[in-house]
Amino acid sequence: MAREGGGLFAGFRVLGRFSGPVPHVLRYHGRHRQFYLATAVGPSVHTYNVNKLGIVAVSNALPQDITCLAADRMLMFASYDNILHAFARNKEVVHTYEGHKARIHLLQPFGDHVISVDVDNVLIVWNIQSEEAYLQVDFDKSTFAVSAILHPSTYLNKILLGSEQGSLQLWNIKSNKLLYSFPGWHLAVTTLEQAPAVDVVAVGLVSGHIIVHNIKFDETLMKFQQDWGPITAISFRTDGHPVMAAGSPIGHIALWDLEEKKLMCQMQDAHSTAIAGMSFVPGEPLLITNGADNAIRVWIFDGPGGTGRVLRSRMGHSAPPTKIRYHGQNGEQILSAGQDGTLQSFSTVHEKFNKSLGRGSINKKKSKKKGLKLDTMALPPITVFASEVAHQSDWDSIVACHQGYITCTTWNYQKTSMGAHKLRPEEFSKHKPIDIYATAVDITSCGNFAVIGLSSGQVDVYNMQSGIHRGRCGKERAHEGAIRGVAVDGLNQLIITAGSEGLIKFWKFRTKDLTYSTELSSSPSGILLHRDSGILGIAFDDFSISVLDIETRKIVRTFSGHHGRINDMTFSPDGRWLITSSMDCTIKTWDLPSGCLIDCFLIDSAAVSLAMSPTGDFLASTHVDDLGIYLWSNRSLYSLVSLRPLPADYEPSMVTRPSTCPVQDVDVAEDEETCDEMIEYVSPEQLGEQLVTLSLLPESRWKNLLSLDVIKKKNKPREPPKVPKSAPFFIPTVPGLIPRYIAPEEENDTQSKVVNLGVLAQKSDFYIRLEEALSTNEYTAPLNLLKRLGPSHIEIELRGLAPEGGGSAEVMLSFLRMIGMMLNKKYNFELAQAYLALFLKLHLKILSSEPNLLEEVSRLSTQLEETWIHLQTLFNQSLCVLTYMKSALL
Repeated sequence: MAREGGGLFAGFRVLGRFSGPVPHVLRYHGRHRQFYLATAVGPSVHTYNVNKLGIVAVSNALPQDITCLAADRMLMFASYDNILHAFARNKEVVHTYEGHKARIHLLQPFGDHVISVDVDNVLIVWNIQSEEAYLQVDFDKSTFAVSAILHPSTYLNKILLGSEQGSLQLWNIKSNKLLYSFPGWHLAVTTLEQAPAVDVVAVGLVSGHIIVHNIKFDETLMKFQQDWGPITAISFRTDGHPVMAAGSPIGHIALWDLEEKKLMCQMQDAHSTAIAGMSFVPGEPLLITNGADNAIRVWIFDGPGGTGRVLRSRMGHSAPPTKIRYHGQNGEQILSAGQDGTLQSFSTVHEKFNKSLGRGSINKKKSKKKGLKLDTMALPPITVFASEVAHQSDWDSIVACHQGYITCTTWNYQKTSMGAHKLRPEEFSKHKPIDIYATAVDITSCGNFAVIGLSSGQVDVYNMQSGIHRGRCGKERAHEGAIRGVAVDGLNQLIITAGSEGLIKFWKFRTKDLTYSTELSSSPSGILLHRDSGILGIAFDDFSISVLDIETRKIVRTFSGHHGRINDMTFSPDGRWLITSSMDCTIKTWDLPSGCLIDCFLIDSAAVSLAMSPTGDFLASTHVDDLGIYLWSNRSLYSLVSLRPLPADYEPSMVTRPSTCPVQDVDVAEDEETCDEMIEYVSPEQLGEQLVTLSLLPESRWKNLLSLDVIKKKNKPREPPKVPKSAPFFIPTVPGLIPRYIAPEEENDTQSKVVNLGVLAQKSDFYIRLEEALSTNEYTAPLNLLKRLGPSHIEIELRGLAPEGGGSAEVMLSFLRMIGMMLNKKYNFELAQAYLALFLKLHLKILSSEPNLLEEVSRLSTQLEETWIHLQTLFNQSLCVLTYMKSALL
């Protein structure tokens, strides 16, 4: 059974995705007079301005990841598999070209046409507007497998093709003729690039050679060689310096001086993966590079020696993040540790606030000398970390555990670098054990102490400012098994530890003495403490979850329903929800007060880590084999969401992960209308017949009924009211609290001058209902009429019940019976008192002269006395308990 309508969380956007293995595209916008950079990120295209490297547009997502990207002056072309799409305005798909039988791997815009080549060696020239194939050329794979394509500058209707066999061919597309074949260098061509000089082309080979060739005279002008493998990208500087840059598969860039024909300098480790795309900005000393390491960098060449420095960059994790946590209480920064060994901070506000704290290293100085590739000092990836904003400007505020490593590192968020201390037990200061490593870590809310748990069962406390060891829980070990989790309460009173042997232990923070130990039903896999409410979430190896109250030290909730290992947990800021993720690809939300599952959704990739924003607006998640951090908006903050328990046969629906562009939740209103279970709860008029219930009317409608004569004297006008000017465009209304229009009267041509006495003696609706109630004994209708009237109108109606006001004793008896019905049913209690008080004030003389009315009044008096004695007993009991609680010694 699936739930109708939306769930609790809706996909919002993804953070930390900037680049992929597809080369970028550089475009110039004539009207804006600036350059734009386009990169393929998964199934969509991101467009950045080069000036600030800020994202300006995100295209609509294609069905699959983009494998090839190109652009001309107006359109942007992207392909996946064997289908080619054209984007307009960097956003929507306006053209689709279908005709290839295999995956497209080369694209070349060509005036009013675009050329695409697939892996089966089929070249198709498409007409951009009509989406028809203008020309199709099939090449023999054994003799000429196309591997590169280029349109030489000033060569009208001509393209140059490079092959895996090493030869080049110059074709005229208009006439479909092979103009010239270049024998090549018997090595596969990987890239072709137009030089600033006409007729000159740079050819990159698989061997690492770069051939600068004149295609007009078929002459090689110069030849260079790199020892880093095949050439992945080539670009020429056009700001007056004869420099050529060449990329490599290991992330190095070589800069060649074309005048002196020699290597000018090297830019090693420009990227941690292959250089996918590289292009100099025309007329400027700027080089833009991107790679599969999820990074875009803009290099400026303004220093001596010709080497470049990073001017601007956008970078995320080059390997999937494994742990995320919000940093601070404003919900604007997310700390993320990835398999690439880096610790990074991503802003939920703007990408310019992103920070990279770098990679962990045993010795920073030695690491800088050796570089990234040869760095033997690099620490393993971070598995668990904890952070606190208190004192972060004074000393290190982050402590982290590394995979299979006993030493924990500190990090400084303010300086965006690794910290000064390396925390490990003194007995392991000289030698590093092989089978003992740090498994859990926590930092106190004051930021002064770090608590670290080891796989050997030891739990140590360190000072964050000095890095000095400040104590150990237990004599030798805190637990017999490995530590699966540590936590410190908000007031630094308790340290809570969980061991793999199935015990939860409570230690005094100051003395490190054991105060309490409880045995669990299974071995815990992790714990999480919500400090504000003192609730501890425990995940077990049998895929169940328990919630423990650290005050009473008892299990208060137990949840089961996951079918895979529980990866992470997070609490909502108010501590009402516990959100868990599992390897069964579900994210579940458990309501702690009711102990029920209130939300569950399925994702195509299991969530590795979860974090709920301190402000409660977003849920952040990271997933298996994914570089991004996904934000899910909390729909309960801005729309009506059902928080009822899900049925036992609930089947979660598959939810697609959001893209970089924020998703607008536009169908919320429609979902609310169609959702049957979201019917608004209407409170009954009376919860129980034994309860005395008041009405919901405001006090102004009944409290001043006895003081109306005083109010009229105070409100008496000092001068007679002036007749307002006639306003024909106002429709006349009936006087009263609820505005109603006067029904139009039919005009009679013949008007009689005889007065109709029936009009003067007209009975009101209230009077008629009371008369009817004498026979039916149903007083609900007259009571509802009276509740809609104002105080003055109520007085007029009650005056009209007396015989001198046009009423009768029978109607007065009916009114008293209506009051008796209200007292019997014990609802609208204060209205019964007010209406009866006004009735007695107006008609006391008549009541004493009528025996049947006097009998009914005496019966009402008995009812009132019984009801009030019952109420007074309840009030006295409550006052007695309250007085005792205020005066008792606690």
